Amino acid sequence: MKLLLHTCCGPCTIYPLDYLREQGHTVYGYFFNPNIHPYTEWQRRRETLEKYAAAMDFKVIFNEEYRLEEFLQMVVYRESRRCRFCYAMRLKQAARVAKKGGFDAFSTTLLVSPYQKHDLIREIGETAGDECGVPFYYVDFRPGYREATARSRELGMYRQQYCGCIYSEKERYYRPRQKGTAGQCPVQQS
Repeated sequence: MKLLLHTCCGPCTIYPLDYLREQGHTVYGYFFNPNIHPYTEWQRRRETLEKYAAAMDFKVIFNEEYRLEEFLQMVVYRESRRCRFCYAMRLKQAARVAKKGGFDAFSTTLLVSPYQKHDLIREIGETAGDECGVPFYYVDFRPGYREATARSRELGMYRQQYCGCIYSEKERYYRPRQKGTAGQCPVQQS
């Protein structure tokens, strides 16, 4: 089967690519991730994937559009459901590209992370596939997550510390102070 694999980054590509090739599929990558913030992070993930793809003889279509504003407009005031919009934006685009490119199916490296919402990814992928007329190929790649993590470290790959969006970056790094401590002056005793 000729399969288009939406790829979020190099490290997350390791196991799905190996698995799909072992199953006998011809796999092409598709990098489309307008949710990633800031732009320098997007560039770093793209460059890491590009290097890995060259080493693995893995053909990747790089969508150079950085449609951050479109992602943010979909999510604003719906931040608690941001993953739904993020997955839908990327998987619908991947389904369109798969259909246009004559692929038999499409999938995503998002399915390797134990931190992603697999049921939601599968639901959105299947819906996007139905709408575009190309099947979503679901595989639970999570069993290979640790192996891929170890291999990415051995290869010296850049490993991001958050999912990608500005909200996940905040959750990763921002630690609010306890209430009642910010801006208070010490009390003087008389």
